[in-house]
Amino acid sequence: MFSARNGYLDGQLLIAMPGIEESGFARSVVYLCAHSEDGAMGLIINKPMAHLSFRDLLVQLDIIPDDEAIRLPAPAGTMRVHRGGPVETGRGFVLHSSDYHLENSTLPINDEISLTATLEILKAIADGRGPDHAILALGYAGWAPGQLESEIQANGWLNCDADPALLFETDLDERYGRALAKLGIDPALLSTESGHA
Repeated sequence: MFSARNGYLDGQLLIAMPGIEESGFARSVVYLCAHSEDGAMGLIINKPMAHLSFRDLLVQLDIIPDDEAIRLPAPAGTMRVHRGGPVETGRGFVLHSSDYHLENSTLPINDEISLTATLEILKAIADGRGPDHAILALGYAGWAPGQLESEIQANGWLNCDADPALLFETDLDERYGRALAKLGIDPALLSTESGHA
């Protein structure tokens, strides 16, 4: 199922097959932000961080004082911090709707989705000036040249088109099943064994 723009999958979802159990990728859904002959980079969109809230992160980064945290606008007050992947886990990335753009900082991935990795977008979200929809992830998933293609061929990942509703509106615990459903696959029927001819 490896088909996209010029054979590259940026802007698509990767869905972990049952055989991927190592390094926290089990049952992961990854939004692929970049994919080229130089490798790939994506964010896991269905693994929230258990012990770090968006409010706490804003206080830690001195974006808001602790006593103002209860005054966050509605989208910021309910936003969760995701574990985006095992690479650069101290660095934040915001995957968001394309209604927000910072010159020289925002990378448009397609017409609907963009990526920004600066403190400015966090300040904008905290002030109610940010994008309509956003996912904050610490860290990212990265692949060396040819590595992702090898993992897909080894039955490690499926891919499908991403849509904003799945990214931003679907409950976290439903994203894996919903992504598989886009391909017409029932998660209960997936096998950890790959086929051999």
